[in-house]
Amino acid sequence: NSFVTRTNTCGELRSAHVGQKVTLYGWIQYQRQDLFLVLRDFQGLTQIILPQDEAHSHVKKLLSNAPVESVVRVTGVVSPRPPGQENPKMPTGDIEVKAETAEILNSCKKLPFEIKDFIKKSEALRMQYRYLDLRSFQLQYNLRLRSRVVMRMREYLCNLHGFVDVETPTLFKKTPGGAKEFLVPSREAGRFYSLPQSPQQFKQLLMIGGLDRYFQVARCYRDEGSRPDRQPEFTQIDIEMSFVDQAGMQRLIEGLLQYSWPEERGSITTPFPSMTYEEALAEYGTDKPDTRFGMKIADISNVLRQSDIQFVQNALGYPRGTVRAICVPQGVRYLKSKDLESLKESAKSQFNQEIVEIICRPDGSLKSLLTKFLGEKQQLELIQALNMQVDDVVLLAAGEHKQVCSALGSLRLLSADLLEAAGLALRDPTAFHFLWVVDFPLFLPKAEDPTELESAHHPFTAPHPSDASLLYSDPTKVRSQHYDLVLNGNEVGGGSIRIHSAEQQRFVLEKVLKEDSEVLSHLLEALEFGAPPHGGIALGLDRLISLIVDAPSIRDVIAFPKSFRGRDLMANAPDYVTPEELEPYHIQVSWPLEEKEAKKN
Repeated sequence: NSFVTRTNTCGELRSAHVGQKVTLYGWIQYQRQDLFLVLRDFQGLTQIILPQDEAHSHVKKLLSNAPVESVVRVTGVVSPRPPGQENPKMPTGDIEVKAETAEILNSCKKLPFEIKDFIKKSEALRMQYRYLDLRSFQLQYNLRLRSRVVMRMREYLCNLHGFVDVETPTLFKKTPGGAKEFLVPSREAGRFYSLPQSPQQFKQLLMIGGLDRYFQVARCYRDEGSRPDRQPEFTQIDIEMSFVDQAGMQRLIEGLLQYSWPEERGSITTPFPSMTYEEALAEYGTDKPDTRFGMKIADISNVLRQSDIQFVQNALGYPRGTVRAICVPQGVRYLKSKDLESLKESAKSQFNQEIVEIICRPDGSLKSLLTKFLGEKQQLELIQALNMQVDDVVLLAAGEHKQVCSALGSLRLLSADLLEAAGLALRDPTAFHFLWVVDFPLFLPKAEDPTELESAHHPFTAPHPSDASLLYSDPTKVRSQHYDLVLNGNEVGGGSIRIHSAEQQRFVLEKVLKEDSEVLSHLLEALEFGAPPHGGIALGLDRLISLIVDAPSIRDVIAFPKSFRGRDLMANAPDYVTPEELEPYHIQVSWPLEEKEAKKN
């Protein structure tokens, strides 16, 4: 209460304050029959008793006529609540304040929605009136917890480990590869800035500049169009260190998260487990596995290798052909036939992958289109390989390794959602399972032209020391020194050891990626002036906080988020500008025909 004229907040009064005269400021949350109201501020709620005597009738009239959500000042005496009227659910539930004087500081007009967490409101309406939505308990809690976590991270990095907090520029130039960047026009004709999708180049340049340890709560920008649960501007905890290896960087991040982890979310155990990209794909069908539950993908190629099933034999004839399956526990009991059909349809539409189901009957026998092709011994081997129990449903896929694993990985998560929706508890909502995924490929074939390569992450990632020679002979086989941090099946961080040799960086850009290295001439030149070995990581702050508070969307942990189409619904941005305003930037808008007509009319 320093620097302000209140004596207390609405969340701090207790029985020990009985008899004290207090002044409270806040919003009227609730009123009842001219008898009392509940006053709310950032810290909590206090019950205010309206005076019933003639001498204070003006105070009663003022407060009982004030609309809900008006801002008021109330002065009065703290009293114990009458016996039996205490409210154990409220921290201030043992007391009430008997109002003596009051002032309406600002009256509230009719609200577009009630400011209560349990009232359902459309997200568009919440974002249009974001300043009202911010008054809700949940958003207040989310933003305050976010602030606490960031403060602890600063302490850990700067005070305990000597990191330097450096702001890097927002106006920069286009970077090859990666996500699409926002362009910002300049007054020089045809020349544009780019908003950086991360401070990647700057943090490497800071290492070349000898800062040794850099950190920033960095604003980043990506023009990714309308993607659900993505934001065009977002925040990352950006870190870079000199003379560090992969293990050192992982230890730093584990310590950082342990130090900044909110007490009310329990403790987290370090070191975090680790698995390779190939293991993650083979067992979970994704590079961001949710390890809170089983249902791992099993390789049953050897069990079915001798079978007469034609599609299985066709699949095993491919260079990377495989037969794999997941076992859905109690699937017969919890999944309807329409659920199984939707799972199969999903695999077909998203991955072009056919799925065959196998059901374990109450007598332990198998029901499937495949059983007539399998002898008793093979059926028994299948049951053992998948650890099938009565009422389990197996989803089987055959084909190329990556396609099969990706399809089953997707079905694993969809099945888990369906099982939980039907009442089977699979994933503990209070559990936090961190995991490092390592040994990613350095390059991947381009989707539009598989004969060309692109960086799996970004072009500055160093090759794995064991694979360095392959970079020049067979780049498709090179593993990278990239590491991803996964939490409950969500990627919350990614980083790598960087290339610190100008010659190697130039080779990757020009010969492997076929990029114009001129765009990065400043970085390539800097690498020639004694660049130290260095590495770093970026943690996605919005995603991390949303998982900690179990928010349905990252928009619930950002004060002023954009809609999923990238619009600010409150201020209606982006907005039109006049031709006169565009003139200094040498830009003219080419309107689509229907918009030209609309403007004429």
